[in-house]
Amino acid sequence: MENVRAFLNNEALKCGISLDDEAIDRFMAYKDMLIEWNEHINLTSITDDMGIVIKHFIDSLLCYSTGVIRPDARIIDIGTGAGFPGLALKIAFPSLKVCLMDSVQKKLNFLDNVIKALSLEDVELIWGRAEDYACKKGYREAFDVVTARAVASLLVLAEYCLPFAKLGGHVLCMKGPDVDGELVKADKAIKLMGGRLGDVLRAELPMSGGDRRIVVLDKVTRTPAAYPRRAGIPSKKPII
Repeated sequence: MENVRAFLNNEALKCGISLDDEAIDRFMAYKDMLIEWNEHINLTSITDDMGIVIKHFIDSLLCYSTGVIRPDARIIDIGTGAGFPGLALKIAFPSLKVCLMDSVQKKLNFLDNVIKALSLEDVELIWGRAEDYACKKGYREAFDVVTARAVASLLVLAEYCLPFAKLGGHVLCMKGPDVDGELVKADKAIKLMGGRLGDVLRAELPMSGGDRRIVVLDKVTRTPAAYPRRAGIPSKKPII
């Protein structure tokens, strides 16, 4: 366990994050709860300690390397699943105000138990779809940062995520190495939603955990009132 703790701490430092003992304790408890709950509901295919640290925790913390996350930012994580990257970022930066959204109630039940066990504050759980909540007051164009990991193609993510970002805010789309083709296809949708390609962070997870790309979309103009379209349409009829 000490090796896992030290490894997490060292890799977080490479992302520019200094984790105190309380944060590391929380990450270890989160890991243990993920493994325990995964025996009953499908949360992750990764069930070994080091795999969870590398492919979930460190992968999530890479978002901080983009330079767009302030410790006091308001963040919404779309399709959060087992809490990545949103809850991992919250543990690293307790002053973040985080909304975790997913359409699967069982996953939110897990997250609720983790949040209570770790005594985390300023975390909102949302059971619903991005297309619905992006039209609601208090959510539309209300967030400094919007994150999405393994949710959909960039073409679809633009319509899911950019309506949540405030002017001057950012969307972080976590992707694998083959993202260039997605960028070309998504150009029209990104612009239509009020976004602009900011940067593409290239990183490699330790111990051959794989190549990662984090696409940064900057919110430069307001999203037209007609978007996002109603639930299900963005994925069935993407903007091309």
